Amino acid sequence: MGSASPLSLDILGDTLDWPFFGESHRTFAAELSGWADSYLADLPHDDVDEACRARVAALGAAGFLKAVVPAAYGGLSDKLDVRTLCLAREILAAHDGLADFAFAMQGLGTGSISIAGSEAMKQRILPDVVAGNRIAAFALSEKEAGSDVAAMATTATPDGHTHVRIDGEKSWISNGGIADHYVVFVRTGEAPGARGLSAFLVEADTPGLTIAERIEVIAPHPLATLRFEGCRVPLENRIGGPGDGFKVAMATLDIFRSTVGAAALGFARRALHETLAHANGRKLFGGTLGDLQLSQAAIADSAAEVDAAALLVYRAAWTKDRGAARVTREAALAKLVATENAQRVIDRAVQIHGGLGVTKGVKVEELYREIRALRIYEGASEVQKVVIARDLLKTHAGRADR
Repeated sequence: MGSASPLSLDILGDTLDWPFFGESHRTFAAELSGWADSYLADLPHDDVDEACRARVAALGAAGFLKAVVPAAYGGLSDKLDVRTLCLAREILAAHDGLADFAFAMQGLGTGSISIAGSEAMKQRILPDVVAGNRIAAFALSEKEAGSDVAAMATTATPDGHTHVRIDGEKSWISNGGIADHYVVFVRTGEAPGARGLSAFLVEADTPGLTIAERIEVIAPHPLATLRFEGCRVPLENRIGGPGDGFKVAMATLDIFRSTVGAAALGFARRALHETLAHANGRKLFGGTLGDLQLSQAAIADSAAEVDAAALLVYRAAWTKDRGAARVTREAALAKLVATENAQRVIDRAVQIHGGLGVTKGVKVEELYREIRALRIYEGASEVQKVVIARDLLKTHAGRADR
């Protein structure tokens, strides 16, 4: 685990004293942090599929997956509490990137069901997700339709009166190959572009669904390309109405995009924690590395960027939890700033560690690999900038017309 002592609530500093949080959030954070300190290091690490399954099962057994579904189906809150989701991802990311991934995908892979699934679907799927007995996945991206969702080519066509037939491929699908179900977005053709998409729950053992390839990335986690060839899915597995797929996807991402910023924040906090420990302990030139002014400047820059990210992440989460219908701009700002800031904080940590920083098995080297994908998935930084600017321009134009 690098040079740092075991982590606890110390890594959050005074964040939980901020006015964004209530007592339930502080209790949840304390319990999860203590559990992570005690149990995560003992879980499997070598085989990524086994490691991910073990983390899902452990999080379920400990009760922390209750945060990813509504209370009516075994969850913590009447509706998904984004502050709790963000705290969970921040704490888990600070300890173990794969544990954060496992938690996040249980939420993202069922968020659409919680939002727009039928009552029968919710009753059938969500309790097993909470228990850690069912692994979830969210299948939106394609090789030619990542940021541009409207370019989606995977189709669902009627197959009799009770089924659709899905054909096409989905790529970069997290939990691909180990998931028990996939929430799949497809073109159904009710209208051109994004208005002609629908969402379906597809069980992993459905005939016609295969794993076309497993994808290896710099921070290993289960990732795959899914192939659908004449995959028959019951119409009752549709999530939302015909043509509602884009709305369902965006509503889901509106909840979970802030949590990506929270995961980046957890990585950044851990990097700063490691930086401080190394700067205080490394002896050179008759003092410590931390005595050097350039080291102090790097530490100050990182501290400022961590706090700025935290404020934006928890503002977005608090705004959503307060009842805002959409937090598109707030969530985009949180993800953009938190992920970009975390990249810089971690890069400084690597630099301050010197040769150790690029040595396999040292925590900051792991963090350097973990952070990179967060600037891409669930909306690349460049897309977040477009979202933010368009929202601001639209708001300004609306005010000007009054």
